[in-house]
Amino acid sequence: MLAGLVNTLKITKTSRTIQLNLQIALPYLTEDERDQITQQAIRNELTSYFEFFSVWGSSNQKNISRIQNITGEHYFHEALAENKGLVLIVPHFGTWEVMNAWCAQFTAMTILYKPVKNADADVFVREARSREQANLVPTDESGVRQIFKALKKGGTTVILPDHSPHVGGEMVDYFGIPLASSNLSSKLIQKTKAKALLLYAIRNESDGFDMFIEPIDPAIYEGSDTHGTLVIHHAIENLIRRYPQHYHWSYKRFKANPELDNVYTLENEAALKKVEQVREQAKKLNMTCTDSAT
Repeated sequence: MLAGLVNTLKITKTSRTIQLNLQIALPYLTEDERDQITQQAIRNELTSYFEFFSVWGSSNQKNISRIQNITGEHYFHEALAENKGLVLIVPHFGTWEVMNAWCAQFTAMTILYKPVKNADADVFVREARSREQANLVPTDESGVRQIFKALKKGGTTVILPDHSPHVGGEMVDYFGIPLASSNLSSKLIQKTKAKALLLYAIRNESDGFDMFIEPIDPAIYEGSDTHGTLVIHHAIENLIRRYPQHYHWSYKRFKANPELDNVYTLENEAALKKVEQVREQAKKLNMTCTDSAT
């Protein structure tokens, strides 16, 4: 009974976080739409976590067979054919882990890896990665250097760019809110001239997955790395607007702004008021920058 109560409380807290995130990111939703997406998102996210364990414990062939439909596969093969390296942008969306084995059939993967705190779980995940023949590198400067080298040799890396960096980061708009964000993806793309693609997988009604491979706005290859990160954010925003129920909304992304560091502890009305103030400030700043540029 106690365990059930704890789980209920966790779900309730998660629901509140998801509701606030939806109000910030997709303010045009009606209350009924938001409630429906919240319930779907909780169910989908929990299901994804169970699926991750199944994926990690399965053979490559089993995981490849789970992907029943692929849209945009030609983008992947065309990018590899250029032999300039490939950066796969994979947001926390759907069941992303199922795609690794499919990608590893065609290219050498170099992936940043942070050890899991539980030693047994870490061994479990590492064994899964080794089956995919991925080169796991540490989440520090030495790991980043190895990714740069791999890309310059025509290799591939996977970056999940939609969470806040542990330290530092540039303030880049995400759903109109300036948030501390990592520029690693755009730096890798711009400095190595690697190709960039957006990948995601959604479970279907046949107990399998539909995988999607999409090009990213060519503006990613130009301008500053901060501008490149903004292009990536726009790609993720567009994906989320299409399939909001499949995004992992439980992450408290919008506190990555100094003025919003307590936004998830405030009452809903106060939180939204604070968010709107930050959004308006960002709009004014962007307008000023645009005017000065012209």
